Amino acid sequence: MATLKPLNHASGSGMLMLQLTGSKAVITEDVKGLAGTFMKAPFPHVQHIHINGMGRCPDASADKNGDGVVSTTEGGPAYGAIGTTLGLTGDTSPAAGTNIKIAPSGADFHYSRTITLDAATQASIKAGKAVIVVHGLDPTTLSAKAQAEPSDLVPSLPLAATSPALCGPLAASQMAMVPGGGVNTGGGGTSGIQDSWLFAAGAGLTAAAGGTLVLRRRTSAEK
Repeated sequence: MATLKPLNHASGSGMLMLQLTGSKAVITEDVKGLAGTFMKAPFPHVQHIHINGMGRCPDASADKNGDGVVSTTEGGPAYGAIGTTLGLTGDTSPAAGTNIKIAPSGADFHYSRTITLDAATQASIKAGKAVIVVHGLDPTTLSAKAQAEPSDLVPSLPLAATSPALCGPLAASQMAMVPGGGVNTGGGGTSGIQDSWLFAAGAGLTAAAGGTLVLRRRTSAEK
């Protein structure tokens, strides 16, 4: 699991679960509170599994040019390069990393997809060095200097469009199964994880107690 915490003045949060079996990854994620619109349209939030870094999220000291924003490039030493793109459809390679057409969008979104991971991403996950990064900031929260800067990834876009907003290292979880809710084998899902905050709270409490958490669906009689 990865608990996604805000970077760069973002106010959002999120939780992602990845269940890896061989090279197949079943991914479910809920995000809320990010920038909602960009150029009068839902804000596209490109997101990735970053690999081969230090397996952590950057702190403010990574901002080398003093503009108040840790850009994707500046954060690279901490979380590494793109290993897998978490898009709604199609290509999941690093080549799709800045493709806003396949990115989840809006202030809040649910993402679910089953994908095949390459060997490098698998190895990074197993080594505890994989990090989830969700990009896209509200430019109004940035300094005047940062608002005037182009993206370090796509110069035709502003810096805010591609800078990290949420970040969380993937860590082994004691959860015994993926939370309920539809998981697609092709595109991103729209069905929500039911009572998702309960899964997150349960996992945290179980980890603190050193126990094992087993989840089951309620029957109709229990509802």
